[in-house]
Amino acid sequence: MRFISVKTDFGFKKVFASPQSKNVLISFLNAMIYDGQPTIEDLEIIDPYASGSVTGLKDSYLDVKAKITGNKTVIIEMQVINVPAFSKRVIYNAAKTYATQLKPREGYSKLNPLIALTITDFILFKNNDNFLSHFIFQEIENKFEYPEREIELIFVELPKFNQELEQLENLSQSWAYFIKNVSQLEQIPEELSSIVEIQTAFELANRANLTLDELEKLEKREMFFEDQRGAVLKGIEDGRILGIKQGIKQGIIEGKLSLILRIISRLLGEISSETQTRIQQLNSEQLENLGEAVLDFKTVEDLLVWLSTASEL
Repeated sequence: MRFISVKTDFGFKKVFASPQSKNVLISFLNAMIYDGQPTIEDLEIIDPYASGSVTGLKDSYLDVKAKITGNKTVIIEMQVINVPAFSKRVIYNAAKTYATQLKPREGYSKLNPLIALTITDFILFKNNDNFLSHFIFQEIENKFEYPEREIELIFVELPKFNQELEQLENLSQSWAYFIKNVSQLEQIPEELSSIVEIQTAFELANRANLTLDELEKLEKREMFFEDQRGAVLKGIEDGRILGIKQGIKQGIIEGKLSLILRIISRLLGEISSETQTRIQQLNSEQLENLGEAVLDFKTVEDLLVWLSTASEL
């Protein structure tokens, strides 16, 4: 069997927002929000763009929206690429969804609690090792909660989840494993087969069960995300090279020969003391030329050839 990735918006909606997904979504939300307890007994999956539209407000980025037990609203977003101001976007989407519950002239008592569940394929909080984070309004000094728990933010950071199948201990870990690894599996793992809702999720993710139209949409979304990821990586690499060049030039201006030596060490590995001495004997113009040329060197031999040429000039 081959399974689709649920990291794309199409794949995520296929598994968690299809007509057959109700119990799947209940299990997933109970796992991530309520530590696996069966708190959510029923829910209604709704179109995340069907209501709450207000002229002048920016569009929301949501994959799934549902009404759950307790008259709460849950909005879910699966995000593969860390775009600029993403953390602000999460707060904006939560605040917008919460505020647009009210119809004209309705009182604030009509507002119902909102939970924003965000799944990222990148690390968002570098100061926390847990893959699952839960935020509420809390007083800073004495740590007591705001009287009304109206807005909660929950994050699942997939890169932080590294448990193997035999290490899974609870429902939240089982769902995290499914989301992170489903597209790499060829069959339903025995360790997950006892969870009926995850079995259903595997069936929904089975490529063999998709129509030709769905497969075409999936392929387009996968290509889009790969293009976006490639563009981000190229931008990082271009920025790295530009930063190296700028750093080299600044180091030359300040007379910091050690900076060039560190760059050479990073790119080519350790060089001999004799080669270091030859570099130290270069004048300012030669050092600047070396700073430009070193980015094209593949081996230490390239460096030695360049030094020999420079000494002949």
